Amino acid sequence: MPMRTQPALLAVAATVTAASLSVMAGWQRGGFVTERVLMISVGVVLVIAAHLLPALVRPFGARIRMLGAVLWIGCMAATCYGHAVFFMFAQQHAGDVRAAAVPTVDAPRRNLAEIAAYRAPVVARLARLAERDCRDRCAPVRIESVSLTAKRDALDAERDEVTRRELAADRADAARAAAKADPVAGMLTAFGVTASHVDLVAGLAFAAVLEGVACFCWLLAVRPEPAPVKAVTPVAPISQACPVVLVAPVSSDAVAVDTTTDPTDAYVTDVLAAVRAGTLKPTINDIRVFIRRSQTTAKAVRERVLAVLNNTAA
Repeated sequence: MPMRTQPALLAVAATVTAASLSVMAGWQRGGFVTERVLMISVGVVLVIAAHLLPALVRPFGARIRMLGAVLWIGCMAATCYGHAVFFMFAQQHAGDVRAAAVPTVDAPRRNLAEIAAYRAPVVARLARLAERDCRDRCAPVRIESVSLTAKRDALDAERDEVTRRELAADRADAARAAAKADPVAGMLTAFGVTASHVDLVAGLAFAAVLEGVACFCWLLAVRPEPAPVKAVTPVAPISQACPVVLVAPVSSDAVAVDTTTDPTDAYVTDVLAAVRAGTLKPTINDIRVFIRRSQTTAKAVRERVLAVLNNTAA
């Protein structure tokens, strides 16, 4: 089939891009190497079929085109699904890269529950010392009270630090979650659409546009073979009185024609061969239909053909 250069360049670029997406999608979806190779093969075949089927079935009849349309719809659906898988994985990988750039917060050695468990006995001991009548042992009681107070303050400071770190860790988790989501998808979630649905719809839209561009460009690039044009020799109009000069035939199969230039020469040989083959009757009307010329020309051709036949029979 003849091809147009400019649409073919764009069609080839779109097909190569779509095939590359199918290769990546098949590699991501497969487990073992053999599974990945087969997934890649299926994806590439479906991509090529989806792109070329509309152009290939165009010259055929309605039944072939209808069957091709059904197959094309199936190829497009499978191809768009495979490309959407690639776009989803690509978005996840991009989100992981963005999330990895968010600073991490070191977890504290103890959480708030453990600190509270250590602090409770200290506070209880301080309360008992405050109610105790030390009398002659006030110094040891004061020393223990100061020690417990310092321990309580240290536990309170640790509790405040753990609280600060937990708040920082929560903010970091929120930042990582926001970084994983696509910025545009994050804005669309304000309309009540989840980010995963936005990513899926966007992947299918990208795949459909790419496949549509490839199919349309192949339709423009691949042209059907033009129908052959039958060459017709123009004949100048002649008068009814046409001089005919005949010569003796060399053999029984030879055709004697006028040595002078005659516009009917282009038809005498064809009509004579058809009459001898029995596919044409030597009547003016049949000859006129056969050569698609006027009745005058058909009459002149008939006279020459009859003269040649009579001369051959003699």
